[in-house]
Amino acid sequence: MHISLKQQVAIVTGASSGLGAGAARALADAGAAVVINYNSK
Repeated sequence: MHISLKQQVAIVTGASSGLGAGAARALADAGAAVVINYNSK
């Protein structure tokens, strides 16, 4: 299934690794502008 997210903005928290990073990549691949947030502690 192909979903186009062009001209959409996605905010992903916990995007430094794991599920959050995968979600951020998938959203970006679908065309969304992605804003990521993570805690490096």
